[in-house]
Amino acid sequence: MVPDVSTGSSTLGLINYLFGKGRRDEHTDPHIVAAWDMAGAPDPGRDPTATYTQLARRLDHHVDLRTRELGGKKPPQHVWHCPVRTAPGDRYLTDAEWAEVARRVVAATGIAPEGDERECRWIAVRHADDHIHILATTVRADGRRPRTNREGWRAQRECRKIEAEFGLRRLKSGDLTAPRTPTGAERAKAERQDRDETAREWLREQAYAVAAAVRSIDEYFTVLRSLGIQVRPRIGPETGEVTGYSLAAPGDTARGEPVWYGGSKLAPDLSYDRLCERLPTQDLADRPQQVADPAEPWHRAETAIRDAHSVLDSGDDAVAQGHLDAFGDALHNLALATQGEHRAELQAAARAFNRARRSAIRADHQAATALREAAKELAYATHDPGGLAIALIFAALHVAHAAAKWHEQRRPRAAGRSGRRSLPPPAGRLPAVRPASPGGSHPSGTQRHNLQPLRAGSARSPPRPRRPHPRRSRLAGPYHDPRPRRVRRPQPPPPPVRGRRPEGTRQCRASRRGPQLAHHRSTEQARSGST
Repeated sequence: MVPDVSTGSSTLGLINYLFGKGRRDEHTDPHIVAAWDMAGAPDPGRDPTATYTQLARRLDHHVDLRTRELGGKKPPQHVWHCPVRTAPGDRYLTDAEWAEVARRVVAATGIAPEGDERECRWIAVRHADDHIHILATTVRADGRRPRTNREGWRAQRECRKIEAEFGLRRLKSGDLTAPRTPTGAERAKAERQDRDETAREWLREQAYAVAAAVRSIDEYFTVLRSLGIQVRPRIGPETGEVTGYSLAAPGDTARGEPVWYGGSKLAPDLSYDRLCERLPTQDLADRPQQVADPAEPWHRAETAIRDAHSVLDSGDDAVAQGHLDAFGDALHNLALATQGEHRAELQAAARAFNRARRSAIRADHQAATALREAAKELAYATHDPGGLAIALIFAALHVAHAAAKWHEQRRPRAAGRSGRRSLPPPAGRLPAVRPASPGGSHPSGTQRHNLQPLRAGSARSPPRPRRPHPRRSRLAGPYHDPRPRRVRRPQPPPPPVRGRRPEGTRQCRASRRGPQLAHHRSTEQARSGST
């Protein structure tokens, strides 16, 4: 069961969507299953005389009162929207069960706490078998805004309890390290263009594959540009240095402008700061040199991967997390070094392990330098490894299972499942590798930028990303509250002693001239009276 909290500013607009036919006529039998007051909430789906405007006015009653109190200024982002959807394969809940789910969600998020008579007004609309939409106006009966901080996390926590009680598929709680999922508009556009994945997902995989093979942040940007991906660095106004970057897929425009995705929006570990930790400034000595034994990269990668298996059992979480991140690079480069039918399977394994390489633990990348360097050497391996490739794949299988166990011991979340399904059992025959280049040396210069770690057909036209809603702000201003409140009034200072000023004060010039002015006025009055 997955909730998704968002905010807006048009109650009537959201009602039109909930009770309408939907964007693709997917809404069936829309009706209200729960509300703050079932008798006071008109249901346009069941009552032919009820209208959308009447329902919007009832929901906006406290909002309108607050608007008049503020002199006509409507509270910003006063519409709270939270769809709640069951997982695929779950049974369909009844209206009574969905009503209980809605009441528990609004109580957990602070919209309508249990026993609160001044709760916000809300409704729960069902127009499909597998989900409901909760709509609320975030102004209470006393004119205050509800305390909805971290409402998304609280809704997730309540849904985990509901899943256990209702016998539904029990999802894992998130750790705020998962990448953003594509929006509905992005998925719809990918379907219209007959794409298997959205532009956000495509750019993410390209960035992961390139970051695994390069040795510096500058080379990272260069390889991305050579693949047709637009790169826009963000320059700090004070320092003049690069502080971030955004990517746009080739041919991807919206209203004539490229659709940009920030590195941190693609995945948390693809942000500029995280990449700089993994990709330090490249020195001349780090350039690929002539290799005497072409099989040496395979030997080195196998040894480093076997060492990573023992590191996961060492108990140092930061070092283990650094090795998991470097192991993800090794999987990407292993897929890059192979060709044939097994290359797609290895690429799928590397994509699956991308989730297992992230966690809330800050990685120690310096401790995993040996594994990361061996992984980068593997990206340019040109010798037929023979049995070394089989040994390396088996070593990677052991590390993948150890990674799943490591995640389960620290947090039973989705990362453990990603580690399990990342590497399938190896096939019977050895995957083919690329033919050796003349001289047995690593490619350098322009050849390094002609790597093909990415799928062909990069000319894509992804949809425009959904604009994030502005952050809600609490209103300030007077409003009548019938509850008695204790007001602590400031105590007046003690009277000063006659003839002495209070300590720490200074007598102003006007006060010193006060007695002189009074004497002058009395003298003038005496003169005028005598005349």
